[in-house]
Parts: sequence; structure tokens; C-alpha cells
Amino acid sequence: MTDLETFLQSGVPGMKVTFAGLLSAGVTLLVCLLAVRLLTKLARRLVGRTRLDGRVQKYLLLALRLVLYAVAVIIVLGELHVDASSLVALLSVASLGVTLAAEDILGNAAGGLLLLGSHPFGIGDFIESDGVCGTVEEIALTRTKLVTPEGLTVLLPNKTLSASKLTNYTSLGRRRVCWKVSASYDAPTETVKAACLAALDGVEKTLSDPAPSVYLTDYGSSAIEYSVCCWCAPEDYWPVYYQIGENLRTAFERAGVEMTYDHLNVHLLSGGPS
Repeated sequence: MTDLETFLQSGVPGMKVTFAGLLSAGVTLLVCLLAVRLLTKLARRLVGRTRLDGRVQKYLLLALRLVLYAVAVIIVLGELHVDASSLVALLSVASLGVTLAAEDILGNAAGGLLLLGSHPFGIGDFIESDGVCGTVEEIALTRTKLVTPEGLTVLLPNKTLSASKLTNYTSLGRRRVCWKVSASYDAPTETVKAACLAALDGVEKTLSDPAPSVYLTDYGSSAIEYSVCCWCAPEDYWPVYYQIGENLRTAFERAGVEMTYDHLNVHLLSGGPS
């Protein structure tokens, strides 16, 4: 018997490691690695049948793989008669410290998984949240990138997006454009409505279904308010909106309808006592 075999059989000082134990641990390690591979493949098939986003599937499989490897390490240490309780406690304390230190990051990551799983919006959608409007350019795990109509890039934390009020202007495939305009009390209602519809007829990229509409919505102190509404594709909203504003003024001039505005009349009196 060689000196190495004698050393392994007698054990390492402070640890109950023998040649038989190492052999058993090696076999256990191979079995654990095979089990991790099989379980990961099975989980990938099961997750692939769901409607979860591809990135969510990737993160779930990564988390499962890490857990399985941790369990495999604990099992192999058990075969080597190594007390793993202290290691488990150390990992628990370390994970608690990391969780407390990265609370915001983990919260944003959880929000990102929720957004990717529930699909409240997608790339290219125009949304509004937390007072910010913009087109979705990128959905990451912790942040979502928006590009505003002014050409600004805004990064919103996913934790805020998942917890706050969210408006998606693109999901229905159409968007309503509404202009409020005032007309004089002297102008007949039908004349004003006809002028508003004429303004809408000259606007490109509007939808015929639902049909454009004009409503009398308010009687003001010096004017009557009308709402001029039509529908368009979400990406055509701003061109349609501005073109309606330009056409309304032209249509009112042609119809002889006065657009009233607040003004002040000053009367000067002469011939009074000095």
C-alpha cells in the first residue's frame, strides 16, 4: 500500500475524508450534474409551453439552475461528511445582506418580470405613466426606455411602472383626436358643425370608422364650445392633431363663423365736470 492510499484511508486531519468517501462523492457529483441537466431540460420544455416572454423564461431557468447547483453542492459535502449547516447559515446571511443592499434593484427586477409576464405594453407602443408620455424603445429587466415626442430619452424604473397608473394609447390600434373650439353665439349651430366637418374632411390619415363627429359641449360666458373629434392610427396622432387645428381656422373663415376670444371694451367719456 502506497503512502497516498494510507493517507486517504486514514483521513485528512480535522475532516472525515477517505478514499471511499471521495469516490462516493465523485459518483454523487456526477449523478447530481446529470439530474441538474435533466431537470433543467424538463423545466425548459414546460416553460416553453407557457405564454411567458422569452426573457422571463431565461431568468426563471437561470434561477432554477443556480438553486439546483446549490443543492448539489450541499449533497456532495454531505457525502464528504462535511457539516454544511455553517455554510448554509453563511449563505443565508450573505443573501440577506445582498437583498437589503440591493432592495431597489431587486424591486425593479421583480417589476420587470411582472411587466414582461403580463404584457401591458410592447416595443413601439405609446404609453403614459407617472406624468411621462413616450414610445417604448426598450424593456430591460430593471428599467424601461421611452422616447418622448420632443425627442427626449426617459428611463423609468420597472418598479414604478408596475405599481403606478399606466395608459397604453396603442393597444387598441386606433386613437381618438379631439379639438375644443369656441364660436360666437351669433353663429347657428348647424353652420358651425358644418364648418367643423369640412375641416375634418381636409385632414389626411383619419379613419372613416368610427366616423368623425362634432358636438356642442358647453355654453360659455361669451362663446359656445364645440368638440371636434375623429379617429386615426396611433402613429398618426400628432400630424392629424395639428392639421385639424390649421383646418379649423380656415373652415371658420370660409363659413363666416367668428372664433371668439376674451377681450375688454374701454369707453372714454368726455364733457364731464372739470
